[in-house]
Amino acid sequence: MLPTGLPQGAVPKLERPGPLRERVYEALLELIITRTLPPGAHLVETELAAQLGVSRQPVRETLQRLSTEGWVDLRPAQGAFVHEPTEYEADQLLAVRTLLETEAVRLAAGRADARSVAQLEKLCAAGEQAVAEDDVEGAVALNAQLHGAVMELAGNAVLAGLAAQVDRRVRWYYTPVARQRGHQSWAEHRELIAALAEGDADRAAEVMRVHTEHTRTSYHEREK
Repeated sequence: MLPTGLPQGAVPKLERPGPLRERVYEALLELIITRTLPPGAHLVETELAAQLGVSRQPVRETLQRLSTEGWVDLRPAQGAFVHEPTEYEADQLLAVRTLLETEAVRLAAGRADARSVAQLEKLCAAGEQAVAEDDVEGAVALNAQLHGAVMELAGNAVLAGLAAQVDRRVRWYYTPVARQRGHQSWAEHRELIAALAEGDADRAAEVMRVHTEHTRTSYHEREK
């Protein structure tokens, strides 16, 4: 039976300042993305409110918002549940991610300098360390940071905005395969950084295409 509420020790601290409803939203969304609240989990307003230390109103509003965005399913007479993504949904999202990031890295190759390459290498080293320590959450976060840095290096605000819309769902889908991808993912990052350092746009784009496709394939082949 899927759990309700938050696992023991998983209650986040709501950062201040900022509107309460926004802090509740960010806290619950992060718990969903990291799969601390797994797909199918029953989200009980009273339990979540008590664990987050807030009233039921901001929790109710957050669940409505998360439902609108596709993170939560509201079922009549049953309540709220973390959305269980279909294989089709994941495939569509990860295919779009491949298109966006392949174009981004092509643009980034023309703008990469010693400083930006050093930043990417630092993130890559930290990611490799996280994998070595079996720190899945850390590896997922660093993976997102590295891809975000490449997107920023591309220098295209529209492209970055589109990528930001899919970033959190990419993390959601990547989390269950992060351990499976392991060292291979970061070896591919190393190859990508080398292509950027050389300013080779075609090679960088092909490395990114293969890299993101590997993640898509791994997701579909994951153990459920």
